[in-house]
Amino acid sequence: MSEAVIPPAPKVDPETLAIRTKPARAIRFRRGVIIAIAALGSVSLTTVAWVALKPRVFSAVTNAQELSEPSNRPSTDTLNGLPATYGDAPKLGPPLPGDLGRPILESQRKMAAETGTGGDPSASQVAQEREHQLAELKSARESGVLVQGRAAASPSTAPDAATGPSPSPAPAASPALDPDRDPNAQGRKAQFVGTLDRSDDINPHTLTAAPSPYLLSAGSVITASLITGLRSDLPGLVTAQVTAQVFDSPTGRILLIPQGSRLIGSYDSVVAFGQKRALIVWQRIVLPDGSSLRIDNVPATDASGYSGLQDKVDFHTWALLKGVGLSTLLGVGSELTVTGESDLVQAIRQSTQQNVSRAGDQLTSRNLNIQPTITIRPGATVRLVVHKDLILAPWRG
Repeated sequence: MSEAVIPPAPKVDPETLAIRTKPARAIRFRRGVIIAIAALGSVSLTTVAWVALKPRVFSAVTNAQELSEPSNRPSTDTLNGLPATYGDAPKLGPPLPGDLGRPILESQRKMAAETGTGGDPSASQVAQEREHQLAELKSARESGVLVQGRAAASPSTAPDAATGPSPSPAPAASPALDPDRDPNAQGRKAQFVGTLDRSDDINPHTLTAAPSPYLLSAGSVITASLITGLRSDLPGLVTAQVTAQVFDSPTGRILLIPQGSRLIGSYDSVVAFGQKRALIVWQRIVLPDGSSLRIDNVPATDASGYSGLQDKVDFHTWALLKGVGLSTLLGVGSELTVTGESDLVQAIRQSTQQNVSRAGDQLTSRNLNIQPTITIRPGATVRLVVHKDLILAPWRG
């Protein structure tokens, strides 16, 4: 008998169907947690860097009583018991039977007298030296006692006071300024204000006539523009072109330096820490016809008259920060310790840590010694302020 055929299930409305398994939830990061983790990492890195770069300060423990002035200390009983003068010194008794001091002294004097009568120059020198020693001994005996009370006065001061007034002491030289105690040099400023001008009120110099009608006097300004730029990493030459005509100083009508003349000079490649202006000096003025005039290193100024030029300054901050970061990591590695290691491993670890720490310190010091780089681009406005009278010829171009 054949199996019964199962009828198919009826169709279900698609709207009633639902997914049996739930989809996986999307992972979301909370913004507050991320900010907290980043802040904690920044604080930890800052703390580690501060601990690694903290200098070791060794302070000596001193007793407060040792810092008091020696003059204010009370005198001891031993010093108070000493005699004030030789008259107060205890007298010696009669010489003992075995005391040979006086006979020895008399024999030495006789020998000195006998050697002094001879003609030997060495003996006379010995006698003179002996007399000098006796004179010093006598002066030492007649001098005052070194240990004296405050009430005792020096016997040598009375005759000096009686002879006449002592000369006034010479004014002491001004002490050197201490930048730690007086960082703004206020003492130097007060001394400058209080200094009197003891020179004569009449100027000894007389009026001098102009040496030539074609004169460009001191204080005149020559306007120019840079043709070549400069970078202070290496020394080099700088050239500028005169952008305005320069006339004579007496009349202002005679053309002396035409527009288009060249200024030749050089710049200082040594830049101090924090310096932002490049030092440029002019050495020659070249006219369009090929003639030139040499000048004595006249400093260049900007359009406002300030010495030097300022444009771009590179302090190499990124290189310094990289060096500091690397030194911090090396310093952290040098401070790590491991317990339970043998003596050999500990010695190797300490030696490695010391070398690594020393290398990090040298790297940071070298980065600090890098001088800033000043860059002046071509076309910058520059001035030449004449500091000595220039005698030129009228330009006939």
